[in-house]
Amino acid sequence: MTIKIGQTIPYCEIPATSQLTFSPKAYQGKKLVLYFYPKDSTPGCTVEAGEFRDHIESFNQANALVVGVSRDHLRSHENFRQKLDLPFELVADTEEKLCAIFGVMKMKNMYGKQVRGLDRSTFLFDSKGVLQKEWRGIKVTGHVAEVLAAAKKLD
Repeated sequence: MTIKIGQTIPYCEIPATSQLTFSPKAYQGKKLVLYFYPKDSTPGCTVEAGEFRDHIESFNQANALVVGVSRDHLRSHENFRQKLDLPFELVADTEEKLCAIFGVMKMKNMYGKQVRGLDRSTFLFDSKGVLQKEWRGIKVTGHVAEVLAAAKKLD
């Protein structure tokens, strides 16, 4: 079952960078921007992560935490964070638990072949942990500014 607007993330624990574990309850009291991206160190994902990094102070001022999610393993995430100096955590959803909850896996056309891949998506939760807004199949350019504007409007 895919999460919908007005719902909370079901309980789960998934490894994250900095030897942390992602659990939805850990973020209550703050807004949460959960963004799903296909792969560490690829061009679009590097640009997107860099834009979130460059706007992190504005997200902090809006009481919003940013967390990235992909199916890459922790070592890849730690390298990606270090390389881009990312000030937020990355979740290693290698078992696709969060991907299933959010329904972000889909068939994609890569070089003329159909492959199963992660659809770039972002989800915004209020400080009570309730999903308020979602963006699916997004384009990187301008997306972070749109998410930030929506986060600022939430109480």
